[in-house]
Amino acid sequence: MSRRRTGTGRPPSLPFLEPVVAHPIERVVAHMSASLLLEYPTQRLRDQLTLLRDATGTLSADVAAAFGRFLDAADALDLDAQQVHYVETFDQRRRCALYLSYYAAGDTRRRGMALVTFVEAYRACGWVPRDDELPDHLPTVLELSARDPGPVADTLLGTHRAGIELLRSALHHVGSPYAHVVDAICLTLPAVDEATAARFADLVASGPPSETVGLSAPLLPFPTVRSEVPA
Repeated sequence: MSRRRTGTGRPPSLPFLEPVVAHPIERVVAHMSASLLLEYPTQRLRDQLTLLRDATGTLSADVAAAFGRFLDAADALDLDAQQVHYVETFDQRRRCALYLSYYAAGDTRRRGMALVTFVEAYRACGWVPRDDELPDHLPTVLELSARDPGPVADTLLGTHRAGIELLRSALHHVGSPYAHVVDAICLTLPAVDEATAARFADLVASGPPSETVGLSAPLLPFPTVRSEVPA
């Protein structure tokens, strides 16, 4: 896969992946597996890696290969190293945020309304949003897609597809194995349309919007304090 460098230190604009033709059950397995793998790594999660390898190995060849590349990399790390990598990647890089509305609204007043939209989407499906995480957290949205596949989850992922693509490009740019998990997600989503491609190009050029004046800290994804990580 070729990369087009921007020459500015920004993530390269990667070619969009060609979606696979997958049975709905395959997408459920892929999105639930990605949801788990994009969570903060714990020993409990690592104990499930063999099960996840078996489950994702049954998927379409390209999707299974993407998951396999991540799982191979995770197996090569011990838990402490993976936790450090996770925090350095997702909590300290603006273009690697796992919060979907951050790419569309950034550090602006619009983000609060965007989060309300996510909460309403969960409730429309009969689900109660988590109280320990923001509702636009990508693993949570993927869990919704797996547990309640349908137009609501599809709309959330489709509306924020440009942000997912920027996340994918940024993860490849920094050489994170988590890029392969996002590859697997994108392979299961519809092809990128022209409007999404244009929004993606804008994000590559300028990054998420920024306007921190008057905002309360709980709306922002940075910094994330994780007690499990040694100081």
